Amino acid sequence: MALLALLVGSALIFAFAYKYYGDFLKKAFGLSDKNKAPSYSMQDNVDFVPTNPFVVFGHHFSSIAGAGPIVGPVLAALYFGWLPALLWIILGSIFVGGVHDLGSLLASMRHKAGNVADVARDYMGSFAGKLFLVFIYLALLYVIIVFLDLTALTFTQEGNVATSSNLFILLAVVFGISTKLFKNFSLSKQLVVFLPLLLLGIAAGEWYPITGVPEFLGSQKFFWSAMLLIYCFVASITPVWALLQPRDFLSSFLLYGAILGGAIGIVLGVFQGNTALTAHWPAVVMESELKNIGIAPLGMIFPVLFITIACGACSGFHSLVSAGTTARQVKSESDAFKIGYGAMLIEGLVAVISLTTVIILSFQKESFGSPLSVFANGIGNFLSSLGLSQSTGTHFAYLAISTFLLTTLDTCTRISRYIIQDIFSWDNAVSKNRIIATALAIAVPAIFAFMTLTDASGNPIPLWKAIWPIFGASNQLLAALALLAVTVWLKRTGRKYIFALVPMILMLLVTLSALALMFYEQGFNLLGGIALGLFILGLLILKESWKAFTLPQANHETVLV
Repeated sequence: MALLALLVGSALIFAFAYKYYGDFLKKAFGLSDKNKAPSYSMQDNVDFVPTNPFVVFGHHFSSIAGAGPIVGPVLAALYFGWLPALLWIILGSIFVGGVHDLGSLLASMRHKAGNVADVARDYMGSFAGKLFLVFIYLALLYVIIVFLDLTALTFTQEGNVATSSNLFILLAVVFGISTKLFKNFSLSKQLVVFLPLLLLGIAAGEWYPITGVPEFLGSQKFFWSAMLLIYCFVASITPVWALLQPRDFLSSFLLYGAILGGAIGIVLGVFQGNTALTAHWPAVVMESELKNIGIAPLGMIFPVLFITIACGACSGFHSLVSAGTTARQVKSESDAFKIGYGAMLIEGLVAVISLTTVIILSFQKESFGSPLSVFANGIGNFLSSLGLSQSTGTHFAYLAISTFLLTTLDTCTRISRYIIQDIFSWDNAVSKNRIIATALAIAVPAIFAFMTLTDASGNPIPLWKAIWPIFGASNQLLAALALLAVTVWLKRTGRKYIFALVPMILMLLVTLSALALMFYEQGFNLLGGIALGLFILGLLILKESWKAFTLPQANHETVLV
């Protein structure tokens, strides 16, 4: 019953927050559909495309989720216990991440779909805007590098997932083209056709897993890395309706299926008396308990817990999606609330379900496996209550994970292209500019993708695992800085801002402490040097923001009621 109480209780809290705290946020931000969305005022049918809110929600949710609400919560629950992780997920999603995501989206929509750096430049000065651009670019690099490596690794180890994922890309292209050609064919009718094909793609993965792919530079994983880089390039330069929107939209149903299937599986399993769903993992894990079973602690609960769980509580990457691709597709500010705040709360629920896959484990050394495998096996257990085999349920979970990863990859590459075009003031209407900017966006990740890193003993380690600590810290610092930009925007336009200021201060304390701790532990090696650089960059932006707080009111919004 513990799993059931945790899941139902969390869902009710999120529903309550969406209604009541959501009403407060609508008033505080001054939501009005009288404001014309950039998707209409700047429509170009490439990036700025007014889109059905259900489709945009699918794109946005798929993009912000990534592997974050799986990897982070699983790691946090393993090393700190499920209770601290649960508290941060619930409180963070409602009061920190939700404000961050909605604020970034609305700020962007009211400033010609500009990114966080554009908003910072308008209200904090040109120097602050440039610092933000540099930080955003670095954060995007980390995201692409981490998720490119995770996706290539998943495709190498799970041939059935590789088959299904590639079929989904082809299916998405057909879906996008049919949407353009048959405009009288409603979305609901299209789903009647394409959702069964989606299920067929899952089955095809079971029947025909891709194995024995050619080695590239001596590795099958490097082959998949090369294929994924090509996919990211194509997805970035084509119109959003041709690949990005339809793939993310269709893939979102896998995510909904994982949430709904996992939840129903828990409910049925508890009432069926499924012993595999018994809670074993401790609510709070002490360092001494970890050492007793031969596991090295992850670090102090503050600030490590708060940078380990990013997506699912608060993630700076979300501001890049909100103020990147999503702001260019949303049709109205009421849709923006449903997408910006609603998607964050649903992602929080995904993070809660990730916690439940840890709670059913026995507290032993063997349980500390890959976070992705812990999640996939847990979902497989839950879906077995619905009559599916453990292997089929696990395959479905891995497929949902790869969907998370791919949507993050293609969205990240596109946003990187936007940033590079902004830096060089390249006209988006010129296709050559989009091609060159995309090539530059994937150049650095391509270099890292074909590297083999080793630990202090000379043993090879996964690239994502080596990058994850700095990725987590930089991602959360980006969240703090995005909240900082939103807070300054609200204050200088004469609106309430305390509700954004308080979570911003929390995130700044968390991330600056984490970066200082990382530099102290690592010294002047690669990770330590990056941590020090990010720490200094954060302080510089903080200094510029303090100046902005003393300036008189100003309003640079392009759409006013």
